[in-house]
Amino acid sequence: MTRPASGAQFVLTRGPARAQIGSVAAVLREFSVGGVAFTETWDDAAPTPYGCGIVLAPWPNRIAAGSWTLDGKKQQLDITDPSNNCAIHGLLRNTEYQPESVDSQSVTLRAGIYPQHGYPFTIDNYLSYSLVADGLRVTHRLHNVGAAAAPFGVGAHPYLRVGEHATADLTVTVHADTYLPIDASKVPTTSHSVSGTEWDLRNGVKLADADLDTAYTNLTLVDGQQQVSLMAPDGTGLMLWADEVFGYVQVFTPRNFPIREHAVAVEPMTCAANAFNTGDGLRWLEPGESFEASWGLRPVGF
Repeated sequence: MTRPASGAQFVLTRGPARAQIGSVAAVLREFSVGGVAFTETWDDAAPTPYGCGIVLAPWPNRIAAGSWTLDGKKQQLDITDPSNNCAIHGLLRNTEYQPESVDSQSVTLRAGIYPQHGYPFTIDNYLSYSLVADGLRVTHRLHNVGAAAAPFGVGAHPYLRVGEHATADLTVTVHADTYLPIDASKVPTTSHSVSGTEWDLRNGVKLADADLDTAYTNLTLVDGQQQVSLMAPDGTGLMLWADEVFGYVQVFTPRNFPIREHAVAVEPMTCAANAFNTGDGLRWLEPGESFEASWGLRPVGF
């Protein structure tokens, strides 16, 4: 049998809800309820398009020129985004995770990060996907199994949809007071208030009128969570929620996505792009220490 390009497949079901996860990059390939799709998917034979659904660790987004400094010594990561001369989306996007536990409604996968160019640390990275009463819950856990404190951030790259509604017809709402403008290499250079700008998504913006590859921070908690909503004209939609530690969210609206051309990714992140250099949201994991945080998807109006 031909193996899917995204590795071993884990299919979860709970009532009408269904999720499919691939072992390569612990990738989320499907979340649907009653046949209504809430994430983009792709053919088994194709590699993951545009980072669709992958896990981002030990950093999300880009590190400028792939370089940063540790204890006064330059560290040089492999350049994985040559067009922008950056290291992008961490070290596990082509790594096959191994199953730790599997049942009909949940799966936990693990992959090790080992010392390599520009990242001299050893971390076990765990991902748990669980179908719960109100949707899908995703839990990241990192455990430092090395001898030195390690810098890190985590994130995810789901492309979202609301059934068959066109992306252009969806309204995105992000409760964020600040956005991060980017330079020619798509790396943030500063931060600005969203007030009075086209990047203000606090009251909702229709995606037909938006062209976004934009990170947001200073997120306002709603019911103790970070929340981003995508709503269709008929009142149905999807909520992406995240624990407070996910202090950044990237909204990306490519119009050349291979599946439906116009798509929307909503990326929860614990740190900003280039955090190894700026320190914005960067965390450190001491030897023997663990970190755990969750985000999820919650259908609205169904």
